[in-house]
Amino acid sequence: MPSPAARRPPQSSIDVRDPRALRALAHPLRGRLLGLLRLDGPSTATLLGQRLGESSGATSYHLRQLAGYGFVEDVPGQGSGRERWWRALHRSTHWETADFLDDPAAREVVDELLYRQVEQRRRTLGAYVEQHRDLGEEWEAAASLNDYALRLPAASARALATELNAVLARWRDEGADADTAEAATPGAATPDSELVLVHIDVLPMTEYPL
Repeated sequence: MPSPAARRPPQSSIDVRDPRALRALAHPLRGRLLGLLRLDGPSTATLLGQRLGESSGATSYHLRQLAGYGFVEDVPGQGSGRERWWRALHRSTHWETADFLDDPAAREVVDELLYRQVEQRRRTLGAYVEQHRDLGEEWEAAASLNDYALRLPAASARALATELNAVLARWRDEGADADTAEAATPGAATPDSELVLVHIDVLPMTEYPL
């Protein structure tokens, strides 16, 4: 089992500019594997397969594909023989859609990732509706669902998204860089903490959906 210090991704974010790396992320199982490693820390292909209902052969193959593009790596000094411990290298993934608009094939991958992100939002919101009463009144009151309709030029919308993302990255990284082993472990529950998911969407629209 990796030490607490090895459980968090060592870097804040990866900036993806290679269309091949973006395509690697578009595979649904790879996205789930990377998400689990970022949230819960290092694991083996066997343990990940058990959680996701996949064979260890499948998870091992896709972990190696993620490693080939620099998203995950073997945990240094951990594992031997057939048991390899994998960890995520970054706490989040970033790409600029504008970097891929001139390449039709890459643009298709961006569209596919957009679809998967929207589907994950749907699952997350559905799970919240089912779970929101389970944690008690204090956590119900702590939740916040908001939407704002603004009229902005493109440059201002981009600046808004950058500012909002920076705020969330600071909250995430301050917790991950804390001195305690519990706070330094992504997804680790301290006595007074729960998993909190935050969505930030800046969506240009031709008209408001009614």
